[in-house]
Amino acid sequence: MNEKYVVNLRDVAIYHADNPFGSCSEKKLLQRGEMVLSEVNLSVAPGEFVYLIGRVGSGKSSFLKTLYAEMQLLTGKGYVAGFDLRRLRRKDIPYLRRRIGIVFQDYQLLTDRNVFMNLYYVMKATGWKREQEIRERIDRVLGLVELGSKSYKMPFELSGGEQQRLVIARALLNDPQVLLADEPTGNLDPVTADGIMQLFQKIASQGCAVVMSTHNTALIENYPARAVLFSKGKIREVDLKAELA
Repeated sequence: MNEKYVVNLRDVAIYHADNPFGSCSEKKLLQRGEMVLSEVNLSVAPGEFVYLIGRVGSGKSSFLKTLYAEMQLLTGKGYVAGFDLRRLRRKDIPYLRRRIGIVFQDYQLLTDRNVFMNLYYVMKATGWKREQEIRERIDRVLGLVELGSKSYKMPFELSGGEQQRLVIARALLNDPQVLLADEPTGNLDPVTADGIMQLFQKIASQGCAVVMSTHNTALIENYPARAVLFSKGKIREVDLKAELA
């Protein structure tokens, strides 16, 4: 597969199954699972911004879960950040996730720790050892998301937009090759959502690909980018201007 892409999928089918990754054989998963998407072909280059659009239940979340190995890839060829999803073992998943950033709609922050310690905990858990390097990296990502003056705040003291910025900072700690965002502006007001979109554009301009699912057509109009439509079990690239006209 071509190494110039951070996401590269060829002839992929995505199945939804109520089985943890690697809990049983691919054959059994194929028998039990429900096919969500078929004939998926998609490549994303470093620094690209890609929207995933489509109705609720069209497969966007399942697609993202497959990219970060919450769901197992069973057919086709798939590479993310240099990892072969078909050959991925359970013990490899943490290493894959160090090369990607994941931003959820629900923030999943540690509510009993301040901003700094939320990030510190993740860095220690992902293998960072040297205190000086940890502190420098935290300062850098907090500066990028404009939370540098709020490192001592508890999550409940932050606005919704600030909490989402903290989630983005957490996703950037390990300098990922691609950022996967599942409805990241779904709970935010329009002005706050604008700020998050500007931040995503800045991240993409620095070379980290951004793949974002959204229902918000206003955001898409204001921040045009490449778009992939999920519909009737398939995906296809669309001309956003024509779709929104």
